[in-house]
Amino acid sequence: MTPEDTVSVSGDIPKNADISGIDVCSHPKRFISRIRIEDRAKLILMAAVVFTVAVLFFIIIFISYNSLDAVKEIGIWEFLTGGTWSPGSGAYGASSLIVGTFLVTGGSILFALPVGLGMAIYINDVASPRVRNILKPACELFAGIPSVVYGFIGLAVMVPFLMDVFPAHLNYGTSWLAGSLLLGIMALPIIISVSQDSLEAVPGSYREASMALGATKWETTRKVVLRSAVSGIAAAVILGIGRALGETMAVMMVTGNSALIPEPLWNIFDMVRTLTASIALEMPEAVHGSLHFSALFMLALILMVIVLLVNTVARRMVRRTKIKMGTEKAADVRRRRLFAPLSESHKEMAKTAAVYALVFAPAFMISSLFIGTYGGIAIGALAAAGLPVSKRISRAIGPNRVQSTVYLMLGITVAAVLAVLAVFLGVIAVNGLPAISPEFIFSPPSNSGLSGGIWPAVIGTIELAAGTALISFPLGVCSGIYLSQYAGDTRLIRLARQAIDSLNGTPSIIFGLFGMSLLVIAFGWGYSLVGGCITLSLMVLPTIIKTTEEAVSAVPKDLTEASAAMGASKWHTVSKVLLPASMGGVITGFILSIGRAIGETAPIMFTAAVAFRTTSSFSLLDPIMALPYHLYYLASEVPGSTANQYGTALVLMMIVIVLFAAASVIRYRYRKKTGW
Repeated sequence: MTPEDTVSVSGDIPKNADISGIDVCSHPKRFISRIRIEDRAKLILMAAVVFTVAVLFFIIIFISYNSLDAVKEIGIWEFLTGGTWSPGSGAYGASSLIVGTFLVTGGSILFALPVGLGMAIYINDVASPRVRNILKPACELFAGIPSVVYGFIGLAVMVPFLMDVFPAHLNYGTSWLAGSLLLGIMALPIIISVSQDSLEAVPGSYREASMALGATKWETTRKVVLRSAVSGIAAAVILGIGRALGETMAVMMVTGNSALIPEPLWNIFDMVRTLTASIALEMPEAVHGSLHFSALFMLALILMVIVLLVNTVARRMVRRTKIKMGTEKAADVRRRRLFAPLSESHKEMAKTAAVYALVFAPAFMISSLFIGTYGGIAIGALAAAGLPVSKRISRAIGPNRVQSTVYLMLGITVAAVLAVLAVFLGVIAVNGLPAISPEFIFSPPSNSGLSGGIWPAVIGTIELAAGTALISFPLGVCSGIYLSQYAGDTRLIRLARQAIDSLNGTPSIIFGLFGMSLLVIAFGWGYSLVGGCITLSLMVLPTIIKTTEEAVSAVPKDLTEASAAMGASKWHTVSKVLLPASMGGVITGFILSIGRAIGETAPIMFTAAVAFRTTSSFSLLDPIMALPYHLYYLASEVPGSTANQYGTALVLMMIVIVLFAAASVIRYRYRKKTGW
């Protein structure tokens, strides 16, 4: 008897089962071949996950290595605390850039949190199913608008509007206020989506019990649902902060880029500069190997550490929500001891003091800019004193009228946000349509972009999308399948998941710097199509992995069990059952990722894109034009090209909208077909 005849069978495969027509006893060699295919498939899937994890460590290594000169010559403490950033005179103090980053981010969250949470409550508790199905895609459309288009609209519409509203305070329009408002609008989709998911995850029994005791729907939402979902809402806020921290193009176009700390600190009308804007503005002019070059990488390292910390806190918040809802087991409850010494009365006093401070501080800071310090104190005190008055008024008019008033205000908020979206899209459409013509689409630019068309940029964008898809799709799908079907709950797998989550939250400009240091400089490729494709692939890879994992995991277990009961191997079940059944979710995530890649500017401005070309190139090692970078170039460097700016923005928007519409249609059809 040969070894093949005595092979043992383990796992889900019965010893004498017929596997797709292969009988184990009569065809032992073919059975061994199937086993080897299973092992090879598992090895390939695992290799994709290992590659993704390695990317994060390589990014950290390359960013850290290129910042060593700045650490040695300047020192970490001096770099972090120095107040002057002037590379031309040899001053590298990053405190003003760090402060500017946090000011713009904090202002954006102060705007986005109440608006986003209000919309989430409206979608979850007030809107009908039909209205909900309209509002959710509208929020996704917000998320799909490229950041460079946000920056362009902010520069063309928001900045002039703010100058008209505050003529005595804004000389140029670009300011911390403009940056915070624009970033707040960009952070809204994340806060709305995550908050609404957290509200929806609260068990229905909580609501039923509260309303059975006589509480209105709004009282139930405010006193029960919001408190139960507080961890998820906090995670939404932190994810929104991460989104704002990593934004480059939009904030660079509307904040004024002045490397000074505002005076006073809360002067929202002053111009500021962020970490990402400094990197994007100065890296093209920095000499490779110089102290300036290393200092910019040091800024990138600081940004990456901040974003990683923010994403870590967000993951813990999400985990706390899952533990509270009973979907995940708590491993450690020692954190509760932190508040053990405080009595309930002390906790209530602390909460009340925090609420009064949160009302007083913004009222004081904003009003002091208009009527001075003492006037600001008076306005802040009046605002804080209004809290108990508002409570008495709410008791006097009754809970039902309070609910009607609150729901009316939420409806107005939703309508206002949708109006902003309509204005954004309408301005681009009204001003861009006159520029659209066959000559504009199919002819090359001329006169530095003042005239001519965008054909080389269209071709370059298509090439980037195709190359990114060819690289990221197989890697992302393989990694997602492995994590969903093969990975156990081990320390290494948890590390891999954390690395993927960290990559997903890494700012796009960090990927651009990594691609530049590795592909452009170390490999000597220069600005090239292949460098841009690889960089964009690494950026969208975590999203494809997560969407694939969720789509495959969502397939009913009945299908898997039925396949195993018929004697199919693990890989046969995955490839023939799970993957086809989950293809709708997989393709949706992939299309959304490619849509994001098409709209990115920061990664390709360091690896692939050039401002001006008159011909298209199909060589992998040639630089290309791309619509996002071309729009930024026209808006910032070519005065008088208004028509071409709007035309380019409209073409880019239409491409992204078509992709998002395709993703929505595919998702709807698969849900209708599968019923889950």
